[in-house]
Amino acid sequence: MMGKKVMVVAALLGPILTLSPRVARAQTPETNPVVGEVDLVGKTNTDKTSGVWVDGLYIGYVGELNGGKKILLLPGEHKFSIRQAGYISQEQTVTVEPGKVETVNVDMQPDPKAIFPTGETAEVKLKVTPDRAAVFLDGAYAGTTHEFGGIARSMIVSPGKHRVKIALAGYKEFDTEIDVRAGQKITIKTDLEHGSITQAGPAIKSDKNENSK
Repeated sequence: MMGKKVMVVAALLGPILTLSPRVARAQTPETNPVVGEVDLVGKTNTDKTSGVWVDGLYIGYVGELNGGKKILLLPGEHKFSIRQAGYISQEQTVTVEPGKVETVNVDMQPDPKAIFPTGETAEVKLKVTPDRAAVFLDGAYAGTTHEFGGIARSMIVSPGKHRVKIALAGYKEFDTEIDVRAGQKITIKTDLEHGSITQAGPAIKSDKNENSK
């Protein structure tokens, strides 16, 4: 069975945010010197597929946040959290300067405290539109929907009940409970509905809270 194993033990979700992280995608530092840009640079596939939160709101994964999806922010301090299942979260405060580009190097390190399914497992495949949304398994960030769809890509979980949440800024959160048997393969299909940015899904907690087992 091929797929990505994810942690199945996690802390409770944080509160839902009601404010945007002030991401300004419609302009560039060249056209508007008031805004600044943050460039995320990752070398490995793990780095590039890690999820990105700005000021507590999920905005996408590292590898896609460039070109037409550059991270453009108003000046000031912004809290970045870069997450990948099984790896230590990279937390960093970035000071954005008007008209300047700040580079953040992404270097995800394995988390020695990570807990993965062992023994008998089940397989969960996702068919979600859009396929760049964040996936949470039992409250813990598991990856993006793109990682768990298509040929030989799925989420490997332990048998039993699990809560699956799918969230993306500007869309209503999808939330469902599954109950899988050992060896079972299931597919979750959904098209996320457009909604307010306040419906973008769970905010994040610090590593200290999430990694406590």
